[in-house]
Amino acid sequence: MRTVFDFSPYRRSTIGFDRLFDTLENLAQVDGNASNYPPYDIERTGEDAYRITIAVAGFAQDEIELTAQQNLLVVRARKAEASADDAQPREFLHRGIATRAFERRFQLADHVHVRGAHLENGLLAISLVREVPEAMKPRRIEIANANVASLIDASETRQAA
Repeated sequence: MRTVFDFSPYRRSTIGFDRLFDTLENLAQVDGNASNYPPYDIERTGEDAYRITIAVAGFAQDEIELTAQQNLLVVRARKAEASADDAQPREFLHRGIATRAFERRFQLADHVHVRGAHLENGLLAISLVREVPEAMKPRRIEIANANVASLIDASETRQAA
């Protein structure tokens, strides 16, 4: 059964959360088999570091494409066409290794960037890091003594005159 969420009451009473509601609506949509192929893991590897590991057995490094856009990571894979050297037909008795083309999209939070990727033993590992700019980090503001504050106010008044 498919559950549909209606975010319109929240959209009417909030300002600036459009992207959040768009993301929630996209995640609520069921995408058939695309949602479970290929299998993947998402893990936290540090305070501000993450890793996505995708099972890409049967794909070569040049058959996989990673694209990082603002707040979106797209992983695509397509099997290369058989070359003329592989003219001999293959007869499978059982075919269980899925090498069908896929496209997997990951929504990234603000300030999360792809650090790098590597392919090893049929697993594609993508390293991510959250780098918040210094201007956006919380900072401590010292509270001035009342006597110092009155001196500052008095000097500002004299300079204005």
